[in-house]
Amino acid sequence: MIPKAFLKRLRNLPDIDLIEDLSRLKVYESDGLTALAVVPPAVVLPHNRIALEAVLSLCHEQLVPMVIRGAGTGLSGGATPLANGLLISLAKFNRILEIDASGFKARVEPGVTNLAISQAVEGLGLFYAPDPSSQIACSIGGNVAENSGGVHCLKYGLTLHNVCGLKVLLADGRLLHLDDDQLWSDGFDLLALLHGSEGMLGVIVEVTVNLLPIPDAVTVLMAGFDSTEAAAHAVSAVIAEGVLPAGLEMMDRLAIQAAEDFVAAGYPRDADALLLCELDGALDDIEGMVNRVSSVLQGSGAKSLARADDAASRARLWQGRKAAFPAVGRLAPDYYCMDGTIPRRHLAKVLAAIAERSTHYGLRVANVFHAGDGNLHPLILYDVNAEGELKRAEAFGADILQICLAHGGTITGEHGVGLEKIDQMCVQFSEVELGVFHAIKAAFDPQGLLNPGKAVPTLNRCAEFGAMHVHHGQTRHPELPRF
Repeated sequence: MIPKAFLKRLRNLPDIDLIEDLSRLKVYESDGLTALAVVPPAVVLPHNRIALEAVLSLCHEQLVPMVIRGAGTGLSGGATPLANGLLISLAKFNRILEIDASGFKARVEPGVTNLAISQAVEGLGLFYAPDPSSQIACSIGGNVAENSGGVHCLKYGLTLHNVCGLKVLLADGRLLHLDDDQLWSDGFDLLALLHGSEGMLGVIVEVTVNLLPIPDAVTVLMAGFDSTEAAAHAVSAVIAEGVLPAGLEMMDRLAIQAAEDFVAAGYPRDADALLLCELDGALDDIEGMVNRVSSVLQGSGAKSLARADDAASRARLWQGRKAAFPAVGRLAPDYYCMDGTIPRRHLAKVLAAIAERSTHYGLRVANVFHAGDGNLHPLILYDVNAEGELKRAEAFGADILQICLAHGGTITGEHGVGLEKIDQMCVQFSEVELGVFHAIKAAFDPQGLLNPGKAVPTLNRCAEFGAMHVHHGQTRHPELPRF
């Protein structure tokens, strides 16, 4: 528990809301990974940066651990509270501070939702490219912390590639201002380091994002296939054609039918796999791209091919994809959303391996993912009230991560490590590499107060897990199972 003397001093700080009532605290007991829940002893919502600095300074002085929470939409337990620490919510940091249309930039506070940025600049003919499926709710600070991607990350990159400045408070309340507004930059690239740092290095209080002109023309192609293998091979074929789609997404039969039942997007119910391919660019170029990709899809075995040019038709097709997670949630009492990334060329083999594991564990799995960059999101269906199903789902998820590693991939693409994948970090990284991670953590947060126990495992934990290795990668991991 938090010391009473600390709470007494916290109550006296100006410009904060402090929650101590159990019924209200339970709202904050987990992020999107609800299987891991801890009711925090207290939650504080600072009204402004000065108040936040005071909270951090007090925690640092009294050695009280902290977890920083954005919108709470994360899926890896990164915002899971501590039983002996303070949960700090940045929900009140929700202002768009400045829009510089001529400079193609916007300065925003970390609690601004992802979608709100594009909505604010749409009238200026601009947009913010990264668009996670939860963009209506997820915050830009959380996007930086997890280095989130989305449908359009294939062409436009992850959050890292679309942010040019950060203001970050260190664990003791001091301000670190990182600005990459020049063509070059001296010193270490701390701006990149903060992306994907999962709240372990600092508290993001301001983000400067790059904006892009809305493309002149946009078309979405929807192709249905008789097998996931054919659809997977079509993904590589499209990229090999030399066309870079804005987005290239894949769904299997279970995900297709769930999405169609949920939003009636117009998906082919008889398809075993579906590809959504968005192409954008200049008016003079779009027809040529559409013709080339259509030819590749048909040559790869597409049994149906539809085209959406107007905004309403495109939005309907994307609505089914972006609503896939809640749609699948109607098929079972619970689902476990995984996140791993593999080289595109291994899509077919990995999907086959996941299907084999689905049969092994007796649990259905719906696959919906960013096929263009190999970022998988298998959704494992289970019932937490059925004896043994949660453990089987967790074991199935661990196998999926092993499969990704065995094929030269990684254990996360955009959801982060948090608590969910911390043991698999022992498999992916060597003792030397983990030591470097801990050294970086110590340089930013010497007292280890920010999000302790998350993302980077201790060497003792890896030894207990029995998975400390000197090398990593498929050819450097001979002990990994081959699926």
